[in-house]
Amino acid sequence: MQCTLCAHDDLEELMIARDKRTYFHCPYCRLVMAHPKQLPSPEDEAKRYLEHNNSVENKGYVAFLRRVITPMLPYLNNKMTGLDYGCGPMPTLSKILASYTIKCHNYDPIFNIGHPHLAYDFIFATECLEHFFSPQRELERIATLLLPGGYLGIMTETYENLDRFKTWYYKNDHTHVSFYHAKTMAYIEEAYQLEKVHQDGNRVFIFKKNALD
Repeated sequence: MQCTLCAHDDLEELMIARDKRTYFHCPYCRLVMAHPKQLPSPEDEAKRYLEHNNSVENKGYVAFLRRVITPMLPYLNNKMTGLDYGCGPMPTLSKILASYTIKCHNYDPIFNIGHPHLAYDFIFATECLEHFFSPQRELERIATLLLPGGYLGIMTETYENLDRFKTWYYKNDHTHVSFYHAKTMAYIEEAYQLEKVHQDGNRVFIFKKNALD
């Protein structure tokens, strides 16, 4: 068993009373991951996502997305093309950006939306990192799709410590399988040649990809 982000193989097993899952904690990058034999099926994932009312008509959801869109806007302009990575069944973020005449493509592997093959000026990954079975594979893909000097906006709630993790509501969604700490985000920043330019506390992170020398 290796860490699904940094490939470290000295993992700590976490058994949590009342939980139906076993977790592993990586002492190197601080990622917590669900047991690989307890991951949801694609059908279970799709069913769960369809339970959300995530659309442009939902004012609460739009306000939620603006938590990452608003601090990202100063870095964007209408000559750029971006990508909403993991947009879900009802793409919303791209519609909000369209109101600023900013073009954003959509991609979601579960709902077969889009086929990203371009190099993008910016990428949003909102509330999807916690669903990654292999954060390493997904983040490598995102980093490849992002142009040097481009911006990456991430939303995923981070945990404070392992004691708090044991009673954390965020892990109770069975489609949430990868959980990040502030030190995990620092690892991502270094590993993928990023520079953090904004953080709201524990959920919104904006990075700039380092330009080529």
